[in-house]
Amino acid sequence: MGINGAALSPTMKRPIQESHSSAAASPRLSTPPPPGERLKVEPSHAGSSRNGRSSSRSTDIGLDAVDHALRREIGRQHRESTPGASPSRKRQRINGDRFIPTRSGQDLQASFSLLHEDGSPATPSRQKKRTPHGELHYQRTEEANRTFSRLLRTELFENSIPQVSPPSMSPEHNRLSHGHATRSHTPPNGPPPSSLPSNLTPSTPHKNLFSYMSPRHSIAGHPTPSRTPQSRHGPNLDTRSEVYSLSPVRYGSQQLLLSPRRQPRAVSKVPYKVLDAPELADDFYLNLVDWGNANVLGVGLGSSVYMWNAQTSRVNKLCTLEDDTVTSVSWIQKGTHIAIGTGKGLVQIWDAERQRRLRTMVGHTNRVGALAWNTHILTSGSRDRSIYHRDVRAPDPWMRKLVGHKQEVCGLKWNCEDGQLASGGNDNKLMVWDKLSDSPLWKFSDHTAAVKAIAWSPHQRGLLASGGGTADRRIIFHDTVRGTVVNEIDTGSQVCNLAWSKNSNEIVSTHGYSQNQIVVWKYPSMTQVASLTGHTYRVLYLAMSPDGRVVVTGAGDETLRFWNVFGKRGGRMGEDGEGGGGSIRLQEWGVIR
Repeated sequence: MGINGAALSPTMKRPIQESHSSAAASPRLSTPPPPGERLKVEPSHAGSSRNGRSSSRSTDIGLDAVDHALRREIGRQHRESTPGASPSRKRQRINGDRFIPTRSGQDLQASFSLLHEDGSPATPSRQKKRTPHGELHYQRTEEANRTFSRLLRTELFENSIPQVSPPSMSPEHNRLSHGHATRSHTPPNGPPPSSLPSNLTPSTPHKNLFSYMSPRHSIAGHPTPSRTPQSRHGPNLDTRSEVYSLSPVRYGSQQLLLSPRRQPRAVSKVPYKVLDAPELADDFYLNLVDWGNANVLGVGLGSSVYMWNAQTSRVNKLCTLEDDTVTSVSWIQKGTHIAIGTGKGLVQIWDAERQRRLRTMVGHTNRVGALAWNTHILTSGSRDRSIYHRDVRAPDPWMRKLVGHKQEVCGLKWNCEDGQLASGGNDNKLMVWDKLSDSPLWKFSDHTAAVKAIAWSPHQRGLLASGGGTADRRIIFHDTVRGTVVNEIDTGSQVCNLAWSKNSNEIVSTHGYSQNQIVVWKYPSMTQVASLTGHTYRVLYLAMSPDGRVVVTGAGDETLRFWNVFGKRGGRMGEDGEGGGGSIRLQEWGVIR
């Protein structure tokens, strides 16, 4: 080991410099003596012959002082290069041309069982930021990440690790939770249940997890014979065999990569039409917007009801109440009749085509905030906590009175196919009534705030969605056939309205505090297809066009916004108003107000 003179302490430099000045050539160091002796520096022969001095002359240097100086200098350089680092043990020398990591002692099967759906660790992380390229780019990136995660699982573990599948939300499955973490329970002291599948039980793998075998043996279950595999009918020439594959991945992974991908649907973030709606009430418990089957939108503004024709974009005033206010509007399923609920508890039936009132029905003692049609049966809910069934063909004002809610009834929806009525109230209760029964079939008390948003699924029998207010913020899915809760998801803000798509298995929700957004969800995965913003107040009103292509939203900012969220129309609407943008025979309408 060479000694650098510059690295020595100042007190030890002088003897070395004196020896250099007295000789033309550098002195050579003799073999280091044992510890405790003096270090002798012998000049070269050339130097001794030039100066005529004896070669026996030597310079004595204290070995202990040199060793002490070297240790101090090495320690100082180590502290400067790795400050605060603890001394590490000497790395063992590896004799070989490659490094194979050891995985002994790691339970990889248990580790993968603890991963989330997207393959990320269970450690909570910050919320992902959306890329600035828009919702479509974000959906494509998420799909690519999920595909890569599945491919990596397949390649590393094949069938030894259970594949993650998205949770199902059908009523046939048990209740799952999205958004709310289920509190774990302390396991019993007894032995674990034997019903747990063996592939989900964590087990410690043997040493040498990745072992190298002879070519005549099998690796990961795939034979690697030394000659062409033979069959009973001759050589095996199956091109899909792993023996002849030139791909770095297995055949199953190739099929996964080559399988067609469903392209994410692009939804416009900008409404294609905005209408001013002066005096549109900012009241959570009212229902002032409804889109009829004849493609006419009815809106209650103050004490008047206005109609907007989607075919001609004309506006006309239907009526103005005397000394009263409009609290709800609802179109009949087929026809031109519209029901109007008032602040004094009256229910009026109007013929929109002839613009005349047909009848006025009494019964409620307070405002009527919810209306729902089932062919010729009109159901009304009021602040007086009662629900009335009315047959519009009969002369009696009502035929059945339902008492079940303890506070105002703010949501009503009929399931016309099964004859079930869903009602939501300010008492945080959701009730399901069978046909015209006086007592509820089911009572759901899962919400912790007022239940106004109610929607029946047109794609699955007995599937009912409901949304809670500011203190709840959840969308809960119910199975009304069995009377159970299927699933729930926390939306993060007040749920004001819900509506199922008529053409796809998707659901739209409008929200209030604090984001005022419109969200399109994909069911049953409940992934967001789009999130639309634009309203500056709570989005309290929602209606869907007859063809299911467009939704209109209303808010306390006194605007109506039309969103094209479910793609293009399949065809033109006929005379009966089915399937597209038709219109009824109404006169030319002028500008609103």
